[in-house]
Amino acid sequence: MDADYLPFHDSPSKPEFKAPAGAVDAHCHVFGPADKFPYHPKRKYTPCDASKEQLFALRDYLGFARNVIVQASCHGTDNTALLDALNTAGERARGVAVVDPAITMDELKEMDDAGVRAVRFNFVKRLVDSTPKEVFLSVAEKIKKLDWHIVVYFEAPDLEDLIPFLKQLNTTIVVDHMGRPDVAKGVDHEDFQRFINLMAENPNIWTKVSCPERLTLQAPDYSDVVPFARTLVEKFPDRVLWGTDWPHPNMKSHVPDDGKLVDVIPMIAPTAELQQALLIDNPMRLYWGQ
Repeated sequence: MDADYLPFHDSPSKPEFKAPAGAVDAHCHVFGPADKFPYHPKRKYTPCDASKEQLFALRDYLGFARNVIVQASCHGTDNTALLDALNTAGERARGVAVVDPAITMDELKEMDDAGVRAVRFNFVKRLVDSTPKEVFLSVAEKIKKLDWHIVVYFEAPDLEDLIPFLKQLNTTIVVDHMGRPDVAKGVDHEDFQRFINLMAENPNIWTKVSCPERLTLQAPDYSDVVPFARTLVEKFPDRVLWGTDWPHPNMKSHVPDDGKLVDVIPMIAPTAELQQALLIDNPMRLYWGQ
């Protein structure tokens, strides 16, 4: 583990908000354990181990039924830990992989059988090396044959340049963490309005209204992020997802309490109908085909 790496909260509070039966944590990770699933030699960071057993225990403790487990950059394109977790969870989990462009359809089919339903493209420069857009487009063509979608991770200043590429993908796209807006600029700033317009003009684009802990300027009070997430939930109720982002890699400001993150949900989805869509209907439709 890196010397400045903050391990996840070892005793999160019990959420006051009770998630509806069948709720999905649609963005979380497994890391290692490194002695069984080594981290990628070219990784940009080394996290603490965060096992499938710990993830599933947290799922149950927080009152959720299912997980969508996302491959993180520290494991590179070696999805072994992810696939191991999916095989253990069975129908209670689905996965988002990161793949090498040379991957074969047979290998993709094996991932599909294990529960992978998407690939992730990471454009956050501090986390990954630059990759030519043509490489991503070639992967996109392969995964379309399995009816997978694409998860993209970028930061708000990079959106304008990425829009032509996102439109080229011509498939369902899920944007991680609301495109990481700068909350200091406010909901009405052109950067966030650009993101809202992108979703309004492209009904194939979804977003995760997750990670207030990464966006807030006043941790552990996340109220400055609430207007951004609530705006998206209310404008696009059938294209939003929520997740814990456990075990919160590369947090610098504080160690998030996962129970407190769950308690943000009713602030951003204030009605039972919006909560049902955010936590059950949308992720079940996208990842379980229901």
